[in-house]
Amino acid sequence: MTDYAEEQRNELEAIESIYPDSYTVLSEDPISFTITVTSDAGENGETVETMLKFTYVEKYPDEPPLWEIHSQENLEDSDVEDILTLLQQQAEENLGMVMIFTLVTAVQEKLNEIVDMMKNRRDEEKQRKEREAEEAEKVAFQGTVVTIENFLAWKATFDVEMNELRRKKQKEEEQIGKLKLTGKKLFETDHNLDTSDIQFLEDAGNNVEVDESLFQDIEDLDLDEDDPDFDPLEMGSDED
Repeated sequence: MTDYAEEQRNELEAIESIYPDSYTVLSEDPISFTITVTSDAGENGETVETMLKFTYVEKYPDEPPLWEIHSQENLEDSDVEDILTLLQQQAEENLGMVMIFTLVTAVQEKLNEIVDMMKNRRDEEKQRKEREAEEAEKVAFQGTVVTIENFLAWKATFDVEMNELRRKKQKEEEQIGKLKLTGKKLFETDHNLDTSDIQFLEDAGNNVEVDESLFQDIEDLDLDEDDPDFDPLEMGSDED
């Protein structure tokens, strides 16, 4: 008759000596413990890690132990699923023999594979981005294929923009033209100036005061009538 308890105790002693820094007992009844498994460093020094939790069943090793991923670092969900599948396969292949060391070794190798795959994933991601950049550049170089629909849409937008530009340009030219008008041109163009003097007289009631002191009596002027250029009509007369 198999002494399961004895086999389990012997295996635990061996496991403790093999994994002194990563083995931790969680409980004695049932016997439960964890072993932390870390991959070798990858090309850029990256590692992946998982903590495996094992629990002995009464008839272990004739029946497989219970296991679970207690924690993990840098593993994707698909990696965790792969590890659980691997444990199941290894347990089935090693029934009847103590198998914790075998299971942990298989997981260790799997983690090393995952680290190597991480480089491949990075390379694939880099290549994917390069392809996308090339496609984007090709599309930008070739431009958009012209169809009747997108041409009409573009033409409508273009016409609106051009009309707006012409309106602004016309307004600017009008403003500049006003600034450049001379006094004569302003008088000719501004018809309000035609009636400004008349309006002034009407507002004053046609009563325009003249300062007579500004004029001298014509008799006081020393005029030479013998001057051939003398013209009394140009000077006016007292009767006027």
